[in-house]
Amino acid sequence: MVRNILVTGGAGYIGSHACKALKAEGFVPVTYDNFATGWKDAVKFGPAEEGDLLDRARLDAVFEAYRPVAVMHFAALSQVGEAMTEPGRYWRNNVTGSLNLIEAAVNAGCLQFVFSSTCATYGDQDNVVLDEHSVQAPLNSYGASKRAIEDMLRDFEYAAGLQSVIFRYFNVAGADPDGEVGEFHRPETHLVPLMLDAIEGKREALTVFGTDYDTPDGTCIRDYVHVCDLVDAHVLGLLWLQEGKGSRVFNLGTGSGFSVREVIDHSRSVTNREVPFQIGPRRAGDCTKLVSGSVRAAEELGWRPTRSDLGTMIADAWRWHQTGHYDK
Repeated sequence: MVRNILVTGGAGYIGSHACKALKAEGFVPVTYDNFATGWKDAVKFGPAEEGDLLDRARLDAVFEAYRPVAVMHFAALSQVGEAMTEPGRYWRNNVTGSLNLIEAAVNAGCLQFVFSSTCATYGDQDNVVLDEHSVQAPLNSYGASKRAIEDMLRDFEYAAGLQSVIFRYFNVAGADPDGEVGEFHRPETHLVPLMLDAIEGKREALTVFGTDYDTPDGTCIRDYVHVCDLVDAHVLGLLWLQEGKGSRVFNLGTGSGFSVREVIDHSRSVTNREVPFQIGPRRAGDCTKLVSGSVRAAEELGWRPTRSDLGTMIADAWRWHQTGHYDK
């Protein structure tokens, strides 16, 4: 029996890794992507359909063609700086697009939905280990739009029986250890690939945004999780729904935070190269410290990260960075 899973954003960083994990589990991942930020070369594990979330007719046609048993929703605009200056783009793309997707799924009788949310829904809550009960107080339209989609999923559960697993996760890093897919954005905004670009001389220097935060070394602290561990949790979330266990929210992180300076120091050790960096001002919308409590994911899903130590994440990213770029 063919079990199709519609994966929005399946040509992106996390989505492409999820497609590989789904295929390994016996599903057929069907990528739905407009390729504005995703890469056609990353679609290696199932069919691809080009389309935009704002195009409801196109979504309906894809649901009709593939009859997916579930949706795994990654597609979203996600740059914090841009979210502060262009909120309309984020509300339109993330919220209206997700509403189209949810309505198309319900219309097609596809009532299992795994949603990629974010720790940005919690805002800036310093010196607190965040769990699923923490107050959601997003600082920008990215986090606010994700929170709104969470609310929509709950409304559609009541109205139409849609069951969802929502993952609020923290900073994602690393790459497929087999080198089939990896992290590459245009423009690049994530710390680890920016740092590796600087090491390789592809950019003049890494910019460290702010050194006056209330942390031991003055730089922001984030909880990093390996992309392969992250997508393993998404597969577990899908199986959770297929077993009829109902809607649930899970945080995904390691519970350990690392500062920007600590990440730089680890990169120096992994690559045996210096990291050229310069100090810049704080970015609007950046929080001081974000660290996850993922006890629920461990206890209920049985999720056990195996590659989320900082050294492994950077080593996997470094291996991919040297060999796997989609624009070669």
